[in-house]
Amino acid sequence: MFTLAQEPIIQEVKLVRNPREIRLYIKREDMIHPVISGNKWRKLKYNFEQAKKEGYKTILTFGGAYSNHIHATAGAARQHGFRSIGIIRGEEHLPLNPTLKEAKELGMDLFYLDRSSYRDKHNHVVINDLNDLFGHFYLVPEGGTNVLAVKGAAEIVEGITKDYDYVVAACGTGGTISGIISGLKGNAEALGIAVLKGDFLIKDVKHLLEESGHTDHQKWRINNDYHFGGYAKFNQELVRFINEFRQSYKVPLDPVYTGKMMFGVMDLIKNDYFPKESRVLAIHTGGLQGTRGFNQRFGNLIDL
Repeated sequence: MFTLAQEPIIQEVKLVRNPREIRLYIKREDMIHPVISGNKWRKLKYNFEQAKKEGYKTILTFGGAYSNHIHATAGAARQHGFRSIGIIRGEEHLPLNPTLKEAKELGMDLFYLDRSSYRDKHNHVVINDLNDLFGHFYLVPEGGTNVLAVKGAAEIVEGITKDYDYVVAACGTGGTISGIISGLKGNAEALGIAVLKGDFLIKDVKHLLEESGHTDHQKWRINNDYHFGGYAKFNQELVRFINEFRQSYKVPLDPVYTGKMMFGVMDLIKNDYFPKESRVLAIHTGGLQGTRGFNQRFGNLIDL
């Protein structure tokens, strides 16, 4: 059902100052599909297959106004013949930002929940109300993270597990790093760079691994040092890094996920976190569409 538009490439980043002789590579998951990009493609794959298997015609999911997940779900639903409904946190603002404008153009019906109601989105009363409004739907959680998402994310590291000592990815809800941990099977250490405040991700990842039936090989950790103040928070240092990284290595990064992840990787290398001659693979999880909305809000800070 889901087919890659393009196989992801792995490219080496030639480090300038590198006394420990670290080999750094990036797996370009951002290249696998023009709309359903990166880890969103992986996390939606088996959810959509399950929805089709169970006979659903409608996909409903949740997200913020600039959500990569909302954008990708709209694209996946259009491609695979589902109706899509996006429950958006907060109030409607017109004109729509680039993310929601494209989601709507892709056929997604947008429905807004005030922030208080949105916090209760897992409550059965809220779900029943949505069923009354929209009829029978297959529910994909916010961010796409569930057991089926973990299964899809595990495929990110298929066939590459013996070539690297560390595999690094940005962490939001924990679904992608949980999949990577399960896919690695202890053959390399998984390192998640948290993009939001809080130490809850460790507990969430353990829960996802257990719920998914995967052995916890203990070869993983979550780093909380590079969130830049919280989810979607940033400063000029991060903006400068993203622009310089693109100029130097021809790899675009976004300010919410991959920019923070790569900033963390480069800083950890500089501070001798990785042992001598380590082979480090950073996963580019896509999400570049969000940069347009970021630039609209903050004044074209990120080079496109």
